[in-house]
Amino acid sequence: MQRISAEQRRIRIARRHLLAPGERVSSPVAVADALVALHATDAATVFLSACARLAEPAVAEVERSLYEDVSLVRMLSMRNTLFVVSDEMAPHVEAANARAVAAKERRTLLKHLREDGNGLDERWLDETERSALAFLNGSGPVSGSELAAGVAALRTKITVFPGKKQETVQGVATRVIRVLAAEGRIRRDRPRGSWTSSQFRWAPARPRPVEETAPAQAELALRWLRAYGPGTEADLKWWTGWGAREVRTALAAIGAVEVRLDNGAPAWVAPGDTEPYPAHAPWAALLPALDPSGMGWADRGFHLPAEHRAALFDRSGNIGPTVWWGGRIVGGWAQRGDGELVWRLLTDPGRDATVAIEAEAARLADWVGEARITPRFRTPLERELTA
Repeated sequence: MQRISAEQRRIRIARRHLLAPGERVSSPVAVADALVALHATDAATVFLSACARLAEPAVAEVERSLYEDVSLVRMLSMRNTLFVVSDEMAPHVEAANARAVAAKERRTLLKHLREDGNGLDERWLDETERSALAFLNGSGPVSGSELAAGVAALRTKITVFPGKKQETVQGVATRVIRVLAAEGRIRRDRPRGSWTSSQFRWAPARPRPVEETAPAQAELALRWLRAYGPGTEADLKWWTGWGAREVRTALAAIGAVEVRLDNGAPAWVAPGDTEPYPAHAPWAALLPALDPSGMGWADRGFHLPAEHRAALFDRSGNIGPTVWWGGRIVGGWAQRGDGELVWRLLTDPGRDATVAIEAEAARLADWVGEARITPRFRTPLERELTA
């Protein structure tokens, strides 16, 4: 059985993740498709991940794809997490993951409505959703508070977790909006504030083609292998949030090929993907918190030394801003309050690496300009660098 080395996996990252300078592209959509999906829990991550891979990084190009062409869409999907995917990829992700997430969101909201004890039920929710959609169709993009101001039912208050320690009174607007967005009936439009803001306006969403779950899961597994393979069953299970049976069914459906990693563990690649890639010249990158190149596998040992993990991850397993050299994570970076970009190397990669990292930091600072970036999930090293 063919063995794929850790070095070969790092070479694949350079090409497939568009990180070596010669691999950069001109389109944010091409970036999203190369990585399958961009993490979007932190609004800034989408821009930072995309621009790290664009030949000419530009906030305006990413905004155009998100809010004008709508060729990139935000979806609550894998692991119940917000991602950005291309419009072409969205139907696959919806059927493979987002549909189940949306169904759970609706069940949870209906449970809270019933427990409130004031007669709010599924019929009330349907009528409220219709009113919200009608308002959006006539108003153009609006904030959540503006939507609630225009739809009286969204100003309803309910008691959540009645009789329990965490009992609290909440408005339903945020919960109803979340369900509508999870179901793909509304979308996040241009935020209030800069590109780093998560205070989105809301707009009606375009209908998507409806796909069956099993074929969509097979397609998503194939795309993941093409971007992140070789990967183990545990890697794919973690990335998708599927159960073991779904993972194995999807791998079998696409004819995934079993290989061995350096440690002898079994892993999988896409059909026809066992040939080695030629090495790139060493390359440097400064990638943001939650970047796909750091979050694509459950086991990141082939590019992240175990002794660096505590400094670069928070307690929930979210990776912070990272410095890369030749496919390895060698440090972390941050932006201070005055805008200065600072970094710390946790491994000494040599003088050539330092020069290349300095150039990447200058490139990043140039297009970020006056924007200020504080990751939503802060890690020990990022906190130290900004202290």
